[in-house]
Amino acid sequence: MSRSKIVALTAAFTMAGAASFAMDNPMVGGAPMYADKNIVENAVNSKDHTTLVAAVKAAGLVETLQGPGPFTVFAPVNAAFEEFPDGTVDTLLKPENKDQLTKILTCHVVAADAMSDAIGQMIKDDGGNHPVKTVGGCMLQAKMDGDNITLTDENGTVATVTIADVDQSNGVIHVIDKVLLPKA
Repeated sequence: MSRSKIVALTAAFTMAGAASFAMDNPMVGGAPMYADKNIVENAVNSKDHTTLVAAVKAAGLVETLQGPGPFTVFAPVNAAFEEFPDGTVDTLLKPENKDQLTKILTCHVVAADAMSDAIGQMIKDDGGNHPVKTVGGCMLQAKMDGDNITLTDENGTVATVTIADVDQSNGVIHVIDKVLLPKA
């Protein structure tokens, strides 16, 4: 077999393996999510999470979320941030508001690798309402709404998991449709 055929076959098998690896995970924001990449490496490719990625950078949480974890991240989409009054996100991204931004973001992170089946079982075991303590100290309430997991923050905002079980090398991402906030 010629060297060029060997190179071509090797490349084809490598791409097929990578595509197969990505197919185990749902697409998020038009981008494949790879289970062998960490939370930050995947999130930066999602066009639906540009605001979240900018916030993670502004809060100085990139290195943490690239760490070994495990982390469960409830990742709000851009549209969730757009529900805030005009200028709110820009204000939060300013260096002087880093502590407040960090508190908000860490209310979306749990120090565990919790796939949706496990969360659903915890909800069931707790009679339909499972308390979830975040690394930011927020207490969320996880419930089921039909087949969907919902999370209610301490202010009564209810977020629905719209894409579950996006496996990462250091945890899992669950895409949500609202921004969860610490108690006002």
